Amino acid sequence: MTPSRTPFRLGLAALLATLVLDQASKLWLYLGTDLVLTQPWRFGPYAEFVVVWNRGVSYGLFQQEGGFGRWFLVVLSLVAALGLGVWMRRAHSRLLALALGLIAGGALGNAIDRAAYGAVFDFVHLHAGTWSWYVFNVADAAIVAGVIGLILDGLMPQRSPRGPAEKNAVL
Repeated sequence: MTPSRTPFRLGLAALLATLVLDQASKLWLYLGTDLVLTQPWRFGPYAEFVVVWNRGVSYGLFQQEGGFGRWFLVVLSLVAALGLGVWMRRAHSRLLALALGLIAGGALGNAIDRAAYGAVFDFVHLHAGTWSWYVFNVADAAIVAGVIGLILDGLMPQRSPRGPAEKNAVL
């Protein structure tokens, strides 16, 4: 395994793991349980599973009721995932590749929902007292983690992609 391929493989593994965990959790909760009929499922005073169909983007913004909006968001997600994949292929940092893989996997997971159901299936609700966070899913959590990874990668000092032999070479 060459060092230049290591970040890409990590990013690809993150993409695939995110996509599989996201789709498996949604399929299991929606088709394999009675959550739709018995919601909410409470997990202590701060968390519960509920069924929310999000026709918009992050935080439920830009709700799309028509077919055009739905397919526009599907295509936008696919184009974004492709662009992130190209960027991931060129990444020299493992953190950058991991972050890009998480974001691309999340985008693909939500695109599959939109294509199959017309909306994204969200189910995790966190709250405390009167405070309530938006309802999200595994794909959304991966996208947020990926964005945090992008920020952290951007804050790290740049390393030269050159190997040790090139560093010692006389110019």
